[in-house]
Amino acid sequence: MKKSINAWTVPGSFTFEETFACVSKAGFDGIELNVDECGHSAHSLYVGMPSSEISAIADLSKKYNLPVSGISTSQWGKNPIGAVEPELRAKGFELLRCQVDLANAFGADGILIVPGGIGENLSIKAAYDSAKETFRSWKSYIEDQNVMIGVENVWNNFFISPFDMASFLDDLSIKNLGAYFDVGNVAIFARPEHWIEILGRRIQKIHIKDFKKKGTNAGTFVNLLEGDVAWEKVVPALRKAGYDSYLTAELDTMEKSNDYMMDITNKALEHIISL
Repeated sequence: MKKSINAWTVPGSFTFEETFACVSKAGFDGIELNVDECGHSAHSLYVGMPSSEISAIADLSKKYNLPVSGISTSQWGKNPIGAVEPELRAKGFELLRCQVDLANAFGADGILIVPGGIGENLSIKAAYDSAKETFRSWKSYIEDQNVMIGVENVWNNFFISPFDMASFLDDLSIKNLGAYFDVGNVAIFARPEHWIEILGRRIQKIHIKDFKKKGTNAGTFVNLLEGDVAWEKVVPALRKAGYDSYLTAELDTMEKSNDYMMDITNKALEHIISL
């Protein structure tokens, strides 16, 4: 397995060059970039980004010998895949296509997407049915790409168990569509290794973060190796599932002592991978 880190962990004031430089210096094998609102940070990608800027970022990846491990985004909440409104689905497809184009431009093999849309005016059944309908309408596009489309489990009540996630993907049966599994996002109510056992080879990419429980239904995200995630069980479960790609740390922004925290995170990943 290889060590990667999401660019959200880097201070927002860092330019793309400063971002690649500090992540490379810390010893990571890759970096995950993010599509955000234009101007969200000095190292945010965005829909409609000029080809000249994209080419410059690709050059930085080569300059620092730091591959782009994937393309994530903060924008699926605004364009939920479970939305019933045609205009939101259209915007969602624009976002999907943007992520795929960026992945191709940077040589990344996968992207992160988020189903959902559950809320006061949208039930879980309506969101679930709508998300399936949306994916089926995108099937030919997804299957024509050379990029993996990873559906992530996030805190939006869409996937409550690994059986939900596995069934959702199996029912769709779309080539290139799989699971982007976030280890820390289930740690408050389940054991991540149990999810990995069920998801198995559906897993395309991994986000890792640690979580410290406080009682039954409370807690907080913490630095790697400072929480309750049983990494000595998680990593063997990933190996058994056949996963051998990037473990991408997605942590809080390191505004202070950035070099120190980057080094600590890199060493924590090295330890985790060695288990």
